[in-house]
Formats: sequence, C-alpha cells, structure tokens
Amino acid sequence: MLDLGCGYGVLGIVAALLAPNGRVVMTDLNERAVELARRNVHANAVPHVDVRLGAFYEPVAGERFDAIVTNPPIRAGKDVVFRIVDEAPVHLRPGGSLWMVARTKQGARSIEARITSVFGGTETIARGSGFRVLRSSPPRTGF
Repeated sequence: MLDLGCGYGVLGIVAALLAPNGRVVMTDLNERAVELARRNVHANAVPHVDVRLGAFYEPVAGERFDAIVTNPPIRAGKDVVFRIVDEAPVHLRPGGSLWMVARTKQGARSIEARITSVFGGTETIARGSGFRVLRSSPPRTGF
C-alpha cells in the first residue's frame, strides 16, 4: 500500500497494523512530515513500513501497489489533487484501489467527478463531519 502525502503517518501506520504481513510505503514532500512519520513508525514498532521524501509519485517511480490512500492537501488546489488522481492508475496493480479523503464543502463533487473520469466510477465508502472517503479501482481490461 502507498500512503501518498502521509503527513505524520496516521493512515500508513493504521494500514500496516491492520495488515501485518503487508508492506506500506509512506511518502511526503515535507521533510518535517517524513521525520515525524519515521518517529511514529518507530514509536509504535510498526513493521514493514518504508517512509520516503518526495513529491507526488516521484519516490515510488516504477512501483505498483494494491492500494493508494491519501488525505490530499485540498487547500493546495485542485491541480494538486487532480494530479494525484490522474497519475494513480500507473501505480496500481490490476484490481488495485485509490482511496481518497475529500472535504464535502471544498470540492468533493469535483474530485468525485475527476475520479470517475479517470477510473470509470467511484464509491463513497464513508462520510461524516464534513468529509467523504472515496474509493475507486481502475477499469479492468481484457478477459
């Protein structure tokens, strides 16, 4: 699993603990966030986690994942969020999923529309407190 824009590491750490036989890569472009994520991984003795510094998908170039999770920086603008969506399929294995947190009043509908245009559909997995969790998988090709 890839936790893109991991911040201090909550999503990636929880995922790693829920799937102790899995592998989690966490990335962020902020050096302080990467350091905090590394400290939190260590403090919680979470195995199979690799924390990397870099923007977007650059730290995982050429790698593919079963899932990408992200709570993107909505205030950074739709161009940033849309780039995360647009480049996700290249980094997903067949049947893989993109999971994204979207603030309901700050573009959730446009993000949902973008995910649908890239993946062919999306599903709201959860909603509450002004947020939605969206999930989608790339369309399957072939038989």
